[in-house]
Amino acid sequence: MSAQLQRTLVLLKPDTINRGIVGEILQKFERVGAKMIGLKLIQCDEKTAMCHYGEDVVRRRGEHIRKLMVEMLTTSPVVAIAFEGVEIVEVVRKLVGETEPKKAAPGTIRGDYAHVSYAYSDAKKIGVFNLIHASANPEEAKTEIDVWFKPEELVNHKPLYTKYVLREDD
Repeated sequence: MSAQLQRTLVLLKPDTINRGIVGEILQKFERVGAKMIGLKLIQCDEKTAMCHYGEDVVRRRGEHIRKLMVEMLTTSPVVAIAFEGVEIVEVVRKLVGETEPKKAAPGTIRGDYAHVSYAYSDAKKIGVFNLIHASANPEEAKTEIDVWFKPEELVNHKPLYTKYVLREDD
């Protein structure tokens, strides 16, 4: 894989599932040409959530925030998706928008579908319901994909557009 061709992880969190907007969100990734290589609906257990929200979260946000994030991620099923594409980590992050929904620009997933603030979540002592997780960088993406997918669950396929847009040969 070239340096520009990357993989990334997206999680559609319980609030996305419970609101019934999974299809709308997936469509946004399909429209930009993100190649889906893994997809599954899973009831996340505490162990998986703790692996996903690792020590980096504790360093940046504190153990109490990690606990709230784990709690939120395990309340209902999540959809885990692995995407592949040209500089896909950055492309997906732009589509998703700012982590705090209140600050997310219109046209982004969080800007169009969420509005909750950190202050509200902190006051309620709950995790921020921001619909979606997207890997921050290619290294994090690799680690996260390994948490959610076994290698045999990732499918290497060539959608028709790759021949014309990416100029990939067979």
